[in-house]
Amino acid sequence: MADKKRRTMSRSEIPNFVAEMIAAHCDITAVGHGMYVIGDVDAGERAMKDAQRIGEKYGARDPLKLEIVSYLWSIGRYIELASESTRH
Repeated sequence: MADKKRRTMSRSEIPNFVAEMIAAHCDITAVGHGMYVIGDVDAGERAMKDAQRIGEKYGARDPLKLEIVSYLWSIGRYIELASESTRH
């Protein structure tokens, strides 16, 4: 059986992707300036399934990681790392 090639999310889809994650109660947050996380320790099975469904809808996001992080910072969904705030 041949593997289906997974689509790659486009830059223009970032706001919708983030909005859908938030609406599904899947906490999406930038951590520092280089990564983001999706999920919550207490989110439950429903939120995990929603996150998976949304992730499949939008496809591969790795090439847009820094753009997603930047967008999350722009809307106030970030955790600033102490080591980053003290960089020179």
